[in-house]
Amino acid sequence: MQLLALALYHRDGRPTPRVVKFRPGALNILTGESETGKSEILDIVDYCLGRTTHTLPDEPIDQTVGWYALLVAFRDSRMVLARPRPAGASTTQAMFRTGDDTLDLPPADQLIATSSVAALRAEVSARLGIEDFRFQPPPGAVRPAFNVSIAQATLLCLQNQNEIADKKALFHRQTENGMAQAIKDTLPYFLGAAGPQQALNRHHFNEAQRAQRAAQRKLDDAHRRREAVDADGVALLRLAQSEGLLSEVPQTPAPEEIRRLLEHALTATVAVVGPTDLTDRRHQLSEERRALREQLQAADQSLALVDRWQKQGEAFTGELHLQLGRLRSINLLGPERDHDNTVCPMCTRPLEHPDAPAAEILALTEQLADELHQAQTVQPIRDEHRRSLQTERAAVIEQLRVNGVQLRELNASDERMRSLQDQQVRIARIQGRIDQALTTSSGPLSGDIATLRNNLAVARENVAALQAMIDEDDVAAETERRLTDVAADMTVWAKRLNLGQAAAADEVTVSLSQLNVVVRRPQGRLPLNRIGSAKNWIGYHMVAHLALHTYLRRHHRPVPAFLMLDQPTQAFFPAKIKDATTVRDADWDTVTAYFELLRDVAELNEGALQIIVCDHANLTDHPWFQDSIVENWRPIDGRRQALIPTDWLD
Repeated sequence: MQLLALALYHRDGRPTPRVVKFRPGALNILTGESETGKSEILDIVDYCLGRTTHTLPDEPIDQTVGWYALLVAFRDSRMVLARPRPAGASTTQAMFRTGDDTLDLPPADQLIATSSVAALRAEVSARLGIEDFRFQPPPGAVRPAFNVSIAQATLLCLQNQNEIADKKALFHRQTENGMAQAIKDTLPYFLGAAGPQQALNRHHFNEAQRAQRAAQRKLDDAHRRREAVDADGVALLRLAQSEGLLSEVPQTPAPEEIRRLLEHALTATVAVVGPTDLTDRRHQLSEERRALREQLQAADQSLALVDRWQKQGEAFTGELHLQLGRLRSINLLGPERDHDNTVCPMCTRPLEHPDAPAAEILALTEQLADELHQAQTVQPIRDEHRRSLQTERAAVIEQLRVNGVQLRELNASDERMRSLQDQQVRIARIQGRIDQALTTSSGPLSGDIATLRNNLAVARENVAALQAMIDEDDVAAETERRLTDVAADMTVWAKRLNLGQAAAADEVTVSLSQLNVVVRRPQGRLPLNRIGSAKNWIGYHMVAHLALHTYLRRHHRPVPAFLMLDQPTQAFFPAKIKDATTVRDADWDTVTAYFELLRDVAELNEGALQIIVCDHANLTDHPWFQDSIVENWRPIDGRRQALIPTDWLD
């Protein structure tokens, strides 16, 4: 497949599109000043070939163009690939037509989005000869499977101005997420090292590996279930032994012995004493204890009352003794006893209140002495009563102690009874678990394990057979061999351009693992990112893609037969340049050498390869260069020449 023409249709429906024509099988050069739309040519081609996410600039292209179209030629047919201006970041709308060599670009009124990008890619892929198969990633890969199509083949055909000078990446869109792996996955197929059969073998191998892993999981699960059943059975045997259902259990019983012992434990019985009704006796003892506590409380209250009386009596007799001692001092009087008690003995004056006569005081003294004697006679009776109360209290305390002992013995007996009842519950629970375990493990688990082991052996044999088929294919080794053929031209052309490290190189090749150029020297391998200067990066990109496409054309591989390069001479001019022809001190000899290599490779392929270059350079002294120019976007008679016509901008 090669490009015949690119067309831009105005948004207002003008009947005449802007058309850029290309010559198949030759070097095509689009030259001109900067900002004339040269770099957009590559983006438009990429978009028309089915890219859903466009990279077209907003102005002036997106503001004026309504449709983009490519006219492409196959060996015996043509196709028109048209895409409407995307309304958002992406679109899947498309239109395509097929026909013979008379097919041409359609008029604007016939552009209708009647198809999709998927259908467009499928049709182009079929006409290219890309076989219909789905690439299956190896086991364990997180990337999804995908259909091999023009989408991957296009990545080998385009180099925009940033990519051609990239020292770390070799292919179009390689730095985008997932693209590098897609190139690694499909490059062996496009080189001819692998095909649908290898992909089918890989798919069957992946399926066989999944089946083997599934069989292994099932067998492992069966073993785990068997081990779990055995472990649970041994645990149940230990429990049954602890409750007296079994007399002896081996340390590591065999599965058959486990089942036999469990069945024995299920039917075994243990003699358990039946419960006795102790409620009445406990009630009797409780009532007795309550009465004893009441008696003890009454005794304590009586003792307290006796003690209170004792203290009050001691206080009373003490006071009597004190007053009696005072009154008895009257006995010390002599004749004064008979003194008139109405007259003061000191001043002989009459008293307002007469004193008590001595005889009356003596009578009171005798009365107090008598009362004191009576009080002292009561004390022995009170002491006897106190001792009686204490004896009674001690007897009640002893009865309480005996009652407490009886209650504790009763509670202990009750606890033993509850323990026996709990043992019955535990035995019933254990036997229930044993019955459940025997029911669960009664299935043909051993037979299942044997079947699963046989299934795993069959799955392993299937994987081994498919692995042998894949090893016979040895896609990686075949890919390296074909890249060695590509390297032969790369090495010659790198030395021709006098690229850095090429003179001493044994081989200049493409590394599939790195997706970059590698220079092999006697000192070792040197990747492109360790070779300096943009001149070398661009030069190695050129020779790699020219050699790769020459190999693809030689072996008639299903890859579009065109290579599009954007600004391959950018390293020889200032970063911002309007027209390279105005730069006099550039390395024009090297620029000429680059274009001469492009011309010679196009001629070497004898029409099988189309090379399209968009560049600032214009070698006016070389007729072959001028003959290769298909568009020259420099002012003519003061009128600006560019991809978008001037009248479209008015």
